Amino acid sequence: MMVVDLLDASGADPEATALIAKDGVWTYRELEGVVNERAQAFRESGVETEHVVPIVLDADVDGVLSLLALWRVGATPAPLSQRLTEPERATAVRALRDAPPGAQALLWTSGTAGRPRGVALSFDGLSASAYAAADRLQLTDEDVWLASLSPAHVGGLALVTRSILLGGRLVSVGPFRAERASDLLEGRGLPDGVDASVTHLALVPTQLLALLDIREGAPPPDTFRCALIGGTHAPADLVARALRDGWPVALTYGLTETTSQVATAPPSLTGEKPGTVGRALQGVDVQVGEDGEIRVRGPTLAVGYVGAGEDTLADGDGWHHTGDFGRFDADGHLWVTGRRADRIVSGGVTIDAVEVEEALRSHPAVLDACVVGVPDAEWGETVGAWIVPVWGEFHQDAVDSYLRERLSAPKLPRVYHLDDSVPRNENGKLDRAAVRDVLTAGQ
Repeated sequence: MMVVDLLDASGADPEATALIAKDGVWTYRELEGVVNERAQAFRESGVETEHVVPIVLDADVDGVLSLLALWRVGATPAPLSQRLTEPERATAVRALRDAPPGAQALLWTSGTAGRPRGVALSFDGLSASAYAAADRLQLTDEDVWLASLSPAHVGGLALVTRSILLGGRLVSVGPFRAERASDLLEGRGLPDGVDASVTHLALVPTQLLALLDIREGAPPPDTFRCALIGGTHAPADLVARALRDGWPVALTYGLTETTSQVATAPPSLTGEKPGTVGRALQGVDVQVGEDGEIRVRGPTLAVGYVGAGEDTLADGDGWHHTGDFGRFDADGHLWVTGRRADRIVSGGVTIDAVEVEEALRSHPAVLDACVVGVPDAEWGETVGAWIVPVWGEFHQDAVDSYLRERLSAPKLPRVYHLDDSVPRNENGKLDRAAVRDVLTAGQ
C-alpha cells in the first residue's frame, strides 16, 4: 500500500501562507519543517509506513499538523471525533484496524440512518474532489478557508486537503464558534500583522443559523465569497434568510462515500433557484433510478467500506446507491428530496419526513422540527414530531389546523414532543434514532 504525501502533492508557492492559527502563521516552506518534526515524533512512538493510526482529531492546528505528519510518515490516519464515547471509540478502532489497498484515510461515519461504518478514502478521490470543487466554485490559491468542521468527518477532511492541494490558506483556530467565525470574516482575531479575512466557509445548516443569529441581519463583508452549505438538508427558510441577508450561499450534496461533494449549486444558482444542489461535479456521474434513489459513480468514489461483513460500496456497474431520493428538473439540476431512512409508511401511504418538517418549520410558532415514524398497531406507522416551539405561542390545535391546509391526512403528526432543542449529532444532522426512541417511549 502506498500513501501519498499531501504536502508533496501541493503545487503551492513555498513562500505563500499555508496555515494560520491563533498564535502563529506558517508558509508552505515553514509548514514542511513543522510537519517533518511531528512526523519524526510519530516514528519514534512506533508509527511506521502502512500503519493504520486511529487518532482523535479536532478542527484545530494540532489536528491539521497530525494529519499531515501521518501522511508524511506514510501511515493511514483514521481520524476520530473527540465527541465519541469510549464504547463508540473502541468500536471504531476495531473496525478501522485494517486499510484496503489505496486508502489515504479511514473515516468513521455518523450512522444517523443506520449503524456507523468505516469508509476508506483514496488520494485520487481526495484530489479529484478538490479540483472538481475548484472548478465549480472558481477557487484559487488566494482563498482563505476556515477549518470549521472536524477532520474526523469528510467535510472537515476535505477542507484540509482542498486548501493545501490548491495552494490556499487555512485558518485553524479550534472548533467552530459563530462569534469567532464572524470576527474572522472581518479580519479580526488573527495574529498581529496578518491580513487574511476568511473568504470561504464550509458549514452545516446549524452553524449557518448560529452565524446569521450572531450577525443579526448584517451581510458578510465584500471580501467574503462563498458559504458552502451541506452535510444535511438545509431548511428552505434558513436558505431564504441567508439570501435576504446578502450571503453568497452554495448548496451542496455529498456523502462520505463520495469524498464529500457530489453536486453543488454555486451562489449564482442558489440565488436564482434556492433549494437545488445543481449539477454533478466535474467527472462525477449521477442518475436517479426508477425508484427515485440517487446513484453516484466516478473518480471521487471511496475505495470501499472497512471491516468484516461490510456491504459492497458499488454495484457491478460502479454505481453507489446512496439511500437518498431526488429528481432532476428541466434544466438538469438535482434536487434532493429525502432519505430512504426518512420515509414513513402509514397505512400503505409513503410519507417523506422532510416534507412534513418543512411544513412545520413554516409555522411562526415552530423554531425547529424533526419528524419520524412511530410504530402503530393499526397503521404500521404514524407521524411523530419533535418540536422546538416558541414557548407561549405554540398551540397544537392551531398548528394542526395550519398543517391540514398543507398536508394530506396521513402526513399529519399524531404524536408531539416539545423541547428546547432537537437531538442532533456532532455534524449537525438530525438524530432520528434518538427522536424515535423518545416518541415511542412516550406512547
